[in-house]
Amino acid sequence: MKQGGILASVFLLPLTFNSFVDRKIMKTQNQFDVIIIGGSYSGLAAAMALGRALRNVLIIDSGEPCNRQTPYSHNFLTQDGKTPLEISLIAKQQVLKYDTITFYSGFATKGMKIEKGFEIETESGNKFTTSNLVFAAGIKDIMPEIPGFSECWGISVLHCPYCHGYEVRNETTGILGNGDFGFDFSKLISNWTKKLTLFTNGIATLTDEQKNLLEKHAIEIVEIEIEKFEHQNGKVKTIIFKDGSKQMVNAIYTKLPFEQNCSIAEQLGCELTEDGYLKIDSFQKTTINGVYACGDTATRMRTVANAVAMGTLTGMTANKELIEERI
Repeated sequence: MKQGGILASVFLLPLTFNSFVDRKIMKTQNQFDVIIIGGSYSGLAAAMALGRALRNVLIIDSGEPCNRQTPYSHNFLTQDGKTPLEISLIAKQQVLKYDTITFYSGFATKGMKIEKGFEIETESGNKFTTSNLVFAAGIKDIMPEIPGFSECWGISVLHCPYCHGYEVRNETTGILGNGDFGFDFSKLISNWTKKLTLFTNGIATLTDEQKNLLEKHAIEIVEIEIEKFEHQNGKVKTIIFKDGSKQMVNAIYTKLPFEQNCSIAEQLGCELTEDGYLKIDSFQKTTINGVYACGDTATRMRTVANAVAMGTLTGMTANKELIEERI
């Protein structure tokens, strides 16, 4: 009964959410106090803070969160072990109970500075104006050309041990990386398992000191180039190498290159950090006045809890700035 109840609630949530969206779209206006590009955890948290401050808010969301393939979310109090979709649907329901918040399903494609703020245009040609702008659209991971990798990403090929490490503790695990990253991440993951191998996918760029330290702790280094991952429904089973050899693993950690999901911030002149994140100060302000950023678009700490915290601070900061402009 308990399992059935949970499943029923999950299946009912989208229907309830759709009715909220339909009602909100009918109310859509063109001018808003704040437009939030990105309607996942960080964007929704910013919207809730602003809605509770009586602000007219538009959330523009593409419906393609970066964790859409991840089966479970962890390390977020009260939501540990729930699916990302379930958390998101509940959050949307709660946020859209505030009458001044509007949800728009679609892609924001263009942005420009205007006399009293900003104008945002969507893929379908709708135009909206706002005094303040929040970027919470996240980032797009760039997958390596390894067959089977993308199917396993977020399921058994992981980015964060604090999000997923407990579930694969003591399992046969690989680190896909090289140089300082491969070395540092191997040390980190050794906290969760001693069955650990570093796969450099080519000649290792580790220093002799790094190699010796890994070997001292029984962390094998494999330098053979990878041909593909064999998996079952996203759960990696075997790494096949280009020389025909193979090695069994149950989990792999790696770090991927990325790009911003939304290029509008850069169009407006917002600066990026050396790592490619939107540059922000301690109050989530970007380098352009009236523009804020939160969540994965502005930090390497890719957790639901951190996204929510950043979003809440963003909403509070944006509201304070609007008050300062008025008084």
